[in-house]
Amino acid sequence: MLIKFWNAFVKITAYPVQKAVFRTKVCYEDKRAQSRRIKGSAVIVSNHTSVWDYGVYLFVFFFRTLRCQMAEVLFNKKPLGLFLKMMGGIRVDRDARDFSFVAKSQEILEKGGVVEIFPESRLPLKGEERPLPFKPSAAYIALLSGAPIIPVFSNGAYFTKKRARVIIGKPMYARELYDDSLSEKENLAAISEAMREKIISLEKMLYEQAK
Repeated sequence: MLIKFWNAFVKITAYPVQKAVFRTKVCYEDKRAQSRRIKGSAVIVSNHTSVWDYGVYLFVFFFRTLRCQMAEVLFNKKPLGLFLKMMGGIRVDRDARDFSFVAKSQEILEKGGVVEIFPESRLPLKGEERPLPFKPSAAYIALLSGAPIIPVFSNGAYFTKKRARVIIGKPMYARELYDDSLSEKENLAAISEAMREKIISLEKMLYEQAK
């Protein structure tokens, strides 16, 4: 309850500022299939352009509390770590063999919540192909929970003269992509790649719509 209250407070007070700074334009693959309003549990997956992706998505999906998986390095910074904890951030210790974030994500989804994941797990370096290969945890969580995957692409145009542009794709279902002839590891790799390819297709779609 406190997390929802704090999210609402932050969104209401920061709304005018983000409106002026990001000027986010939201596009859709099919608005009837998936709009900004999310009903029930869902796993949002997106490309990763900067730490500001999370801030932008807070307002794109204004009426839902996004429980975002975040790297341990962010939680180790004060007072940022405290703020993210109050917002309901899910800590992911990337260099430790600690998979408690999976159980936490599953718990949130079972209660009808929304989990946001950046499956690249880090920001791409200069010269690297984008998006980076997706880590399998997002596919595993979606498969385990049965929650729909909502793919989202952002152009990352934050704090520039250009408008930030985001496109929301139609939901995907990990269980529908599961192939019984493959091992679980192979399935997770295939589902992860399917999500990545969807993000790439949304990028192309966004730029076509912007013409």
